[in-house]
Amino acid sequence: MNYLQTQEEKMMPTVVSLNTLLADYHVYYQNLRNFHWNILGENFFDLHQKFEELYKDAREKIDEIAERILTLRFHPVSKFSDYLKISSIEEVNSLLDDKEMVEIIIQNHSQVLQQMKEVIDKAEIAEDEGTIDLMGGYIREMEKQSWMLNAWTKRNHEKLNRTAIEQKEALKA
Repeated sequence: MNYLQTQEEKMMPTVVSLNTLLADYHVYYQNLRNFHWNILGENFFDLHQKFEELYKDAREKIDEIAERILTLRFHPVSKFSDYLKISSIEEVNSLLDDKEMVEIIIQNHSQVLQQMKEVIDKAEIAEDEGTIDLMGGYIREMEKQSWMLNAWTKRNHEKLNRTAIEQKEALKA
């Protein structure tokens, strides 16, 4: 029974993009576990906890993405060897310092965000509002996580872009 009232061929590009996102999330998840286990140094307590928070979130999203694919009446990719083939994210070395780990996570976020946007593009064509809604929430959350991790990498004296008032005054000059 086609309870979604959709055409299989119309949904296929969305499902392919979702399976790529699923692969990206699996490799990203494993990178986080790697960092959680192997973090050393003065930032151990903060980052050990942060990495755990991030991998728990990723684990939930992995399940939700697979379930979305099933909801669309397709099978999700489920072999790790396949994830490694189709993911844009690569496995990383465990012998990194804390800043390198955080920078890799930010890079992984960028890749995942790019894939989420591709999923939305495909879902819009298929008129798949459920997938679009799911991705919108994911994007918002990951952008916030990325901002916080990026802030952690900065030195105290570094500045962000100008405030809106400063921007407006600079345009007047």
